[in-house]
Amino acid sequence: GDSIITVQLTEEDKVEDDVVFYLVFTGSTVQHCTSTRKINPGSLETVSPGHDCCETVKVALCASREGHPVLVVAEDSFQFVQDEAYDAAQFLATCAGNQQALNFTRFLDRSRPPAADVDFLDEKVALAFRHLKLPAEWNVLGADQSLTENIPRETLMHFAVRLGLLRLTWFLLQQPGGRGALSIHNNEGATPVSLALERGYQKLHQLLTEEEAREPDSWSTLSHTVHSGDYSVKHHRRLDVYMLTAEA
Repeated sequence: GDSIITVQLTEEDKVEDDVVFYLVFTGSTVQHCTSTRKINPGSLETVSPGHDCCETVKVALCASREGHPVLVVAEDSFQFVQDEAYDAAQFLATCAGNQQALNFTRFLDRSRPPAADVDFLDEKVALAFRHLKLPAEWNVLGADQSLTENIPRETLMHFAVRLGLLRLTWFLLQQPGGRGALSIHNNEGATPVSLALERGYQKLHQLLTEEEAREPDSWSTLSHTVHSGDYSVKHHRRLDVYMLTAEA
């Protein structure tokens, strides 16, 4: 989800400005409808929706004009794949509260990947995390809610902050247990806040300590839910396109 899709129109498809184009993605259980924006008379742009599983779906380019029936201009297939970022997000989601697994992730810190790799990892894993179907009872601190803040332990928040993952940290802050994780010490006595300060992650430290901290600038390049329920609607601010998702 949230990949940019460009649609090239043929000469015969280039029509008047009052025609509205949209894409319909039909999967095995859900269907998405995305609006588009015109880049020029021959090109459209939109955003791929986040899908509920990895599969090949049917996609139709439709044209709508007031007073006329909807036309299917073209049809093709579109594949949602399971990549390394999706695997990583699933692994981390199941790691919440699992000390053995969370301690294992610390080997990434020793290799200290270049900043460009960290930024790429942050973007992809945070995006995959947003599209995971997390259980209703999922918590950043894990399933065992009987543990108190006084028990030293590693958390998902420690992991995100240690690597300087700004987007993932912001995502975790919005989840149940996210704020509570900020005051938990690990076995070395470090909290996520003190780790950010120690590592010199200024933006990350502000994100964790300022009450009115705003979302990272890079978060504006992602789609945001504006309605959820029987169907959901997301808005991509930068492209100003909408995505409607409902059961097929």
